Amino acid sequence: MKKSLEDHAARFDEQATEYDESKSDEYRACANLVIEHAAPEADDIVLDLGTGTGAIALALAPDAKRVVGRDISEGMMDEARAKADEQGLENLEFDYGTFREPEYDGAVDTESSETPRAHTRSARVDVVTSNFAMHHLSDDEKREAIDVIAALEPQKFVLGDVMFFGEPDPDAVFYSPEVDDPATVGELADAFTDAGFSLTAVERVHEQVGVLVAERMPTSPATAETGLETDE
Repeated sequence: MKKSLEDHAARFDEQATEYDESKSDEYRACANLVIEHAAPEADDIVLDLGTGTGAIALALAPDAKRVVGRDISEGMMDEARAKADEQGLENLEFDYGTFREPEYDGAVDTESSETPRAHTRSARVDVVTSNFAMHHLSDDEKREAIDVIAALEPQKFVLGDVMFFGEPDPDAVFYSPEVDDPATVGELADAFTDAGFSLTAVERVHEQVGVLVAERMPTSPATAETGLETDE
């Protein structure tokens, strides 16, 4: 990470009120693809990391059971909370958290679910999303973050971000070398695979912007102990 968390938080606090209007077409296209690929079911819990002003979280909330947004900028999350209130959405929660320390214990009220899942698993998050946030981490930090997220055992992780399909171009409007540290698509793919995910979709929005969809099968206690798959 080229800047400290505090520096990044302060920078985004300053940008919070104008953040949405300042974004590029590539950012908006990326966000739309993240939302499309996330596609939560009515009983799903979504964890949105680097939630910012809540663009992804707010869009997914009507279709999910619960959406948990995590960010380092209180200013950005204040904007997200205000939008949720305006839209009358009550199944959202915004609080401080990072990629490597999402501050999420997975606690949910499973008794209220009308359609409980047929299998039991230790993780209590079904879909993880993130858009234009992970590129602030170094490649090693991205790997650590993906490992942390994998430990939550989500079925799906949809990552939209600045990423290199070809040669880096620091003149691109969404890439600032002094604060950003994007990875190549190959490096991200390797990190997901090493963490136990399978890459199921790659969407190129721009030579330096894309969406990766990584999925994994949930692990039941029996599967974890025996290494065998069980049929439900």
